[in-house]
Amino acid sequence: MSGCTNCGSKTGCDDRKGGMFDALDQTLARLYPSRTWGERDELVGLDAGLDADDVAALAEELATELSAATFVRPGGADETCDYIYVLCMGRPPCAVQVRDHGVAPPAEWSTGGVSELYLRLCVSHVARMVGVQEVAIDVTVDADGIAIRERPRAGVYGAPLLRRMQRLVAILPAYDVVHLDFGEISGPPDGFTPGAWTSLYGGKPAIANYLFYAQPTTMIATAWLGREDAC
Repeated sequence: MSGCTNCGSKTGCDDRKGGMFDALDQTLARLYPSRTWGERDELVGLDAGLDADDVAALAEELATELSAATFVRPGGADETCDYIYVLCMGRPPCAVQVRDHGVAPPAEWSTGGVSELYLRLCVSHVARMVGVQEVAIDVTVDADGIAIRERPRAGVYGAPLLRRMQRLVAILPAYDVVHLDFGEISGPPDGFTPGAWTSLYGGKPAIANYLFYAQPTTMIATAWLGREDAC
């Protein structure tokens, strides 16, 4: 696991994190005046994040600057973010294309599974904030269909991803967004109450759950494509 203890840029990073924490505190206070998950002030959050055109533009720029394929997935009805997947280990046509964009599975999948690594950007709808996670996606193929399992981590740790991660973070200020270190937003915010989250998932919601999505930050999600869907 890679960390920042021995990083030569640690002092500058600590300064940026101070600004990040200030922005987080102010944003959470505006969005959740009752300091309770699920009780967001919708007027404050309305159109406060990047719109679909901005997300598409960011994905296109990342593809060029990071020399990597990128894919946008709009958030679901219960999510307050859109996702940009940056393919770091693997090749198109990839699992995200097959799962989210109707692309036919590549022929080589028929001879076995595949594992891919991505940087996944969570682009908030309710604040100009972006969190980035490392996710692994594993594909398993059998006679009945294809299982696509997504395994997010609470941050970015894999060495092959770190150089792209650094370049990605340097691009974000041009879009007037705050980059959130996912490792710093995977715990609950001080002084907030979990509301209905505990009955849904158990425990307490992380800061990320107030800004991006409801599910736990490292929850594994599996999509199943039957043979008729995968053709």
